[in-house]
Formats: sequence, structure tokens, C-alpha cells
Amino acid sequence: MYKYVGELLPSFSREQALSVKGSFDFIGLNYYSSNYAANIPCNIQNPSVFPIDYCVNLTTERNGKPIGPKAASDYIYIYPKGIRELLLYTKTKFNNPVIYITENGVNEFNNGMISLEDDIRIHYIYHHLSYLRKSMVEGVNVKGYFTWSLLDNFEWTEGFTLRFGLVYVDYNNGLKRYPKKSAYWFKEFLY
Repeated sequence: MYKYVGELLPSFSREQALSVKGSFDFIGLNYYSSNYAANIPCNIQNPSVFPIDYCVNLTTERNGKPIGPKAASDYIYIYPKGIRELLLYTKTKFNNPVIYITENGVNEFNNGMISLEDDIRIHYIYHHLSYLRKSMVEGVNVKGYFTWSLLDNFEWTEGFTLRFGLVYVDYNNGLKRYPKKSAYWFKEFLY
């Protein structure tokens, strides 16, 4: 990495490097989906252009077959097994740190009150939590999990056209809130 983006990285003295190495309290992971990845030659002439600077080709298909069902966003393909794979990798790579899943969720198109019947979200959360539990049985040090999101919200690239929330927000009527089917399911699941 330093070979390609070295001038963009901060400089540390040996003492500073030793003092920060392993000094984090936990790792927070956001997981929505997985991609297939393949190395590509780096553009050394312009290494700071995202996504060129990480020198990888990401795709959601292999041999014409998607990694999983597509959600409303172009970047989310439902692949619950991927959360386990990420957690096991993190356990091995970083000496089994404390991990919090800081975001995990799926979106749907903004389809009015029909969005209250969000079975896709129930299945998504259930299967991701199942793989998260498997990773914990395998020794991964997960201490917390946060689904994204409690409420439907403004998404940076899609605005209000998609819904991630367990609770429906009526943008046309004073932001009135209605628990979705997934909110009731999640409440029962937690008890």
C-alpha cells in the first residue's frame, strides 16, 4: 500500500508507530454486502483516485451469477455468509480484537405504506445474526450489534428514495412514524 499511496499516508516516528500499534479499544465494522475481488494494476501516475488507489476490481458477479439477491441499492447484494467471513478474517488478521457491528441492514424502495410489510429486512437481519452467532461460537470477540437503521433516513446518494429503517417515517405527514413488521419481529427476537 505504501508503495502506491505513500505520500497520502501520515508519517510516524518509530516511537509513535510503536505507541499506536494495537492501541485501539475495539474495531467497528459496517457490513451490508460482499463483493468478489481481483487484483488490478495500480495507476501509479494518479494513485489518489478512488477506487483506483486500492488496486482491486470489485464485482458482485462470478461467471454471470450474482453473489446474492439484489436489494434496492446497486451496492447491496444480500450475502449473509459474508459477515461471518469478514469477522473470521478480522479475528485472524488483528489478533481477535473486540468487535462491534456498527451498521448492518438492507434497504427497500420507498413504496408508500407497502414498505411496512418488510419481510426482506426480517430475513436479512435473521440470517446475518445467525452467521454472526456462528462466528462467535468460533471465538470471534463480538460485543455488540447495531442494525441500520432504527428509522428511515436520508441516504447520501439516494436521498429519501430508499428505506433502511425498522420504523417507517411518513415524509409527507409531519414525519409521523409507524413501526414496520421488522420492528415487531426484532422486538420479539430480542426477548
